[in-house]
Amino acid sequence: MLLRNQVDRLFTIRHEQAQVRVQFWAGGRLATTSSQGSCWGFIQHGEAQLDTPQGTFLLRAGMYFASPDPLEMSGTGEGLLVTQTEHQAFFMMGGPVEARGRLRYMDGCTDSLLIAPPLLGDPCLNLLHIPRHTFQHQHTHPSLRAGMIVAGSGQCITPAQSYPLVAGQAFVILPHAPHSFATETEELLVIAYHPDSDFGPTDEHHPMINRTYLK
Repeated sequence: MLLRNQVDRLFTIRHEQAQVRVQFWAGGRLATTSSQGSCWGFIQHGEAQLDTPQGTFLLRAGMYFASPDPLEMSGTGEGLLVTQTEHQAFFMMGGPVEARGRLRYMDGCTDSLLIAPPLLGDPCLNLLHIPRHTFQHQHTHPSLRAGMIVAGSGQCITPAQSYPLVAGQAFVILPHAPHSFATETEELLVIAYHPDSDFGPTDEHHPMINRTYLK
């Protein structure tokens, strides 16, 4: 697991044919280029001005966004910015995030799909809620997980060591790395970016065609 001091300005990893870049934003100006691909971001603290070809937007703490185009973040807030090549995101914004997830996850946790994959296999942005007094089973993921602690505190436990987690902490979990989250007296709320998925619509299976009946 890589924590904020190791992801402070830039962490880059290959995912299949794509390049994923994870950056912690601590105020000031941060700009992306077209060569970096689409962008996904989250504002953990304060405010951020988002300048995009679609317009200029003010984002407050707890809000998230995706953009297929280069953008510039500025302001006095803090947050996370992930870029990924070989994918064209929808432009969208949302939030603030809720205090709990809408879907059941492992060991009493819940999650919400904040930015869904436009097509089966595409990247997605998620919210994970871990209740107090939770000790997850050790598990792995086939691709990296990049994210930020939104609120609360806890630990990420790996076979090598345990990492303390607090609000504002950015992290990267490498593919196939065993880990689990644990909490004591506080809940943990986490933003998690996935560079791929096994979920999403296809040409044969999506809401428009599924509810169309020929006469």
